[in-house]
Amino acid sequence: MKKDFISIQDVSKDEVLDLFNLAIEVKNEVKKGQYRNVLNQMTMAMVFEKPSLRTRVSFEAGFTQLGGHAIYLGPNDISLGKRESVPDIARNLDRMTDIIMARTFSHKSIKQLAKYSKVPVINALSDYEHPCQVMADYLTIFEHKGKIDSMKFAFMGAGNNMSHSLMLMAGLMGMNMIVGCAEGYEPAESYLTISRELAEKSGAKIDITNDPIKAIKDADIVYTDVWASMGEEAEKGKRAKAFMKYQVNKELFTHAKDDALFMHCLPAHRGDEVTDDVIDSKNSVVFDEAENRLHAQKAVILRLMKKA
Repeated sequence: MKKDFISIQDVSKDEVLDLFNLAIEVKNEVKKGQYRNVLNQMTMAMVFEKPSLRTRVSFEAGFTQLGGHAIYLGPNDISLGKRESVPDIARNLDRMTDIIMARTFSHKSIKQLAKYSKVPVINALSDYEHPCQVMADYLTIFEHKGKIDSMKFAFMGAGNNMSHSLMLMAGLMGMNMIVGCAEGYEPAESYLTISRELAEKSGAKIDITNDPIKAIKDADIVYTDVWASMGEEAEKGKRAKAFMKYQVNKELFTHAKDDALFMHCLPAHRGDEVTDDVIDSKNSVVFDEAENRLHAQKAVILRLMKKA
């Protein structure tokens, strides 16, 4: 792997499969004991600009379980680019810690941290991408379906960091993906272009449609996300009106395959992008996804720190 994990573009298909195998090994009750102290006396800096449940707990618990110590640096502890420049923050942290993860508003901040830090940097979420979540998502698909290619993946929602990273992974791994999206809220053209270039090599297809039925028809995986992400709260009413027909409810879900997986990165706004009868159904694997953040991120950390 490269020094940092900033984007799905930082890994190859073989590296993704290697990370999945390592994550499953680390998750295995019989084998995970061998990794218990591999990070003894090592420290992770966890930089947070946004609040979090899964990201903080999965990284902090995971690093602790591997024998290391994680330091939480919240908005009151560190203000990227305000109290101190991002390059200076990176050059301080890399002298005191062994690895840095950051959950930021700006993708530029993540890239700057990586550029100026001598230790590995992990993108734990930015406005453009969420690669750690997508690693957990595809690990979950792999566990439930036994493969991660030659299926139909339907994403119902706005073009955002989730759809960007999911498209990149679909293109890389050979998954056919279609984004069901309201007009004017499509994924960024740059991410669509890169994803399609990857898909051309893997034999997959990446599409966008404004028709929710077409998007979900015969899907093996149905994925949704909140309609208004953090920082977009002022648009909540407008987005709710635009996306209501993309709500993943019981009726819409009947157009997917009977054994389709329902996925969501969480937190879910029940009654908006998804209804209880779908997220709580036998098809839902949302809490498997949440747990797999822990295992997938452990694998990423171990590879970046060359400890596996």
